[in-house]
Amino acid sequence: MTREVRHSLVVPHTCIDLRVDQALARLLPEYSRALLKQWIEDGRATLNRASVKPRTRVQAGDRVDIVARLAASAEVAPQAVDFTVIYADHDLLVIDKPAGVVVHPGAGNPDHTLVNGLIARFPDLAALPRAGLVHRIDKDTSGLLLAARHSGALQRLTRALAAREIHRVYRAVISGQLTAGCTIDRALGRDPQARTRMRVVASGRHAVTHVRVVARYRAHTQIEAELETGRTHQIRVHLAAIGHPLVGDHRYGARPRPPRGASAHLRGVLETFRRQALHAHRLAFAHPLTGDELTFEANLPADFMTLIQALACDAEHALA
Repeated sequence: MTREVRHSLVVPHTCIDLRVDQALARLLPEYSRALLKQWIEDGRATLNRASVKPRTRVQAGDRVDIVARLAASAEVAPQAVDFTVIYADHDLLVIDKPAGVVVHPGAGNPDHTLVNGLIARFPDLAALPRAGLVHRIDKDTSGLLLAARHSGALQRLTRALAAREIHRVYRAVISGQLTAGCTIDRALGRDPQARTRMRVVASGRHAVTHVRVVARYRAHTQIEAELETGRTHQIRVHLAAIGHPLVGDHRYGARPRPPRGASAHLRGVLETFRRQALHAHRLAFAHPLTGDELTFEANLPADFMTLIQALACDAEHALA
């Protein structure tokens, strides 16, 4: 099953001198860059009504037109998957995803993903790419995700995401005591030695995370992290880069590291926390049809609450 895709875009100033495939990846984040590049190579995308190569640079005011065919999400099997819908209307859904659920099907995770679950509960989403999901979070990150329910809402929400008009705030617990909030402005790119990892690299993509301290413990800190950009593993890599990896994030250097004299209970909680301590806590955005300002929050999951309660109890006993 396929559907026709049509887009007519004017390149904004924020995309000046980018490759056309890079510019389209920014302007149409609902599609993968590999797919966009393939459309360009197949002649499905034109620049100022002329054929173009993926590496061609664009300028503000250039016009890009796309007419292509896309396999709809109907090829993904509907399956029962655990997640909670915290808001729904005719145009969008706000979802609370538990840790351990992969968002999109892919290599190594062909099914039982959030996309499978969305199509099972909302069959009309099979007509949309990625079942209408506007963004993603990692398998072991819990919390809020936004999905559109029709193509018009999806296009408006993806444009809002690209324009940084969708505000995403996360809760996290990091190793070490962070003395004050900060802004981390460090470009990110793939680690050439391990392609499943990201790292700070000068030639990478611009990435900014704003960090605020929520609570300090003896050897850890609870923070809020707000994304200004949305790069792969951004919060995880940024915090690790300043010497404060997320608790449980072994991919980016985390170790249990309990404070001196910690109770057996706290040691056990830290040693058995098997995922990165990261939760997509708040979403704020303008409704794509009405323009109303919407804000949603997802409660911290049980494992996260157990972690911060154990850290707070340890800190209180140390002061007694």
